[in-house]
Amino acid sequence: MTSWSSLLRQRSFTYLLISGSASLAAPTGSLILVSWALAHAYPASAPTSYPAIALALLGLSSTIPTLVAALISGTLADRQDRRALMRSVNLLAFAATLAIAAILLVRPEQPLALPGGSGAYLPLWVVLLYPLWALETAAITVFRPAFNASVPRVVERADLGSANGLIYAVALLLSIGASLSASGLASFVSWGEALAVPLALFAVTQVSLQLLEADLAPRREGPVRRFLSDASEGYRYLWQRRDLFEITVAALAVNFFSAVAFVELGLYATFWLQASDPILLGALVAAGSLGAAVGGLVVSRFAFHLRAGKLLIVFTVGQGLAVLALGLLRSVWLAIPDMFLFGLFPGMTTTVFLATVQATVPDEKLGRVLAADEVGSYALVPFGQWAGGVLTVASSIQATYVSAGIGTVGVGGLMATMRDIRHLRFTTRAEAPRTEEPPVPATEPVVP
Repeated sequence: MTSWSSLLRQRSFTYLLISGSASLAAPTGSLILVSWALAHAYPASAPTSYPAIALALLGLSSTIPTLVAALISGTLADRQDRRALMRSVNLLAFAATLAIAAILLVRPEQPLALPGGSGAYLPLWVVLLYPLWALETAAITVFRPAFNASVPRVVERADLGSANGLIYAVALLLSIGASLSASGLASFVSWGEALAVPLALFAVTQVSLQLLEADLAPRREGPVRRFLSDASEGYRYLWQRRDLFEITVAALAVNFFSAVAFVELGLYATFWLQASDPILLGALVAAGSLGAAVGGLVVSRFAFHLRAGKLLIVFTVGQGLAVLALGLLRSVWLAIPDMFLFGLFPGMTTTVFLATVQATVPDEKLGRVLAADEVGSYALVPFGQWAGGVLTVASSIQATYVSAGIGTVGVGGLMATMRDIRHLRFTTRAEAPRTEEPPVPATEPVVP
């Protein structure tokens, strides 16, 4: 296993690391500011259900376009030069963020009534934010498969664990910086001006991609097929790989419960933890990001390839317990370390899963398989976000987080009953061939 310092001495990997980390971190800074703005979009006399609905609609406005983008993102990554594709969509994300900043500076307040006759309404500036936030998140959705499929092109197969752990640790550390600096800056300047933080990260991404000289064009053989036929190949492969398919289904449920809870994080900080400053919301997000960074770095230093599936089960249960604890804590000083624990488990999960997919899926299909998993994993997120808003309005913030935590622990228990997940593993030998047909999961440990 190559050391992190050796990886960083590779020029192509370093530029890819910087570009991917900055691009993945930038939306965190945007989300902090947009969520805080929506949580405080109404006068103090307005019912708490108004900002709860506004935040739920924010989640829906981004998730549905994101899922649509994910349907084509993998095929684009496997048909286009991945470097050029990443540059194009990063510019689109930059433009959308700049437009959001302009709206937050102007903030037209005309109320737009919601249907139903309840008296609930949305300020005009909130309605204008939704499509722009959707554009920013959809652009990053197209960026991700192209980026993740590029990693095996610049590092050796045996180093995929270390590379992914380092990439996502740096991305999450940048997310911490974006969360704290953007939310801290919002205490002194307007929310629109504080968006200079994510805009700077998108600019860094663009410069790094310009300096990256590696050949990231996908390796394809045979005639180019029709776009829809190409797109369906990722789903066919995922269906044949029963181990990856079962993980995707499990992630579908986990992400549903995560959406139930965290779509209301701004409301959780404001009304449940009684946070009076946006920096505390930033601290919660930063703690989760720090936990994920530590998790990705720690797990990448161990031989997880021999027990990848079993570890994913343990991480899922741990994540659920951390969410459950959030529903039982009312002190921000206890919630912050618990958010660190919450982030620790998804950080380890991401590193293990990405390395497993990158090591076992052929390069010409890698972007489509990653995108197919993303579509399958996040298909229920819009329903989870709406359910989180409804549950919060009908019951309480506490009920929302407790329910999400219990549900996630239950998913981990179900994963433990799935044989293919339990036996998921891969070899790190560089000479191991990537066959065209999906490999059969091993029933005995494979010694590297």
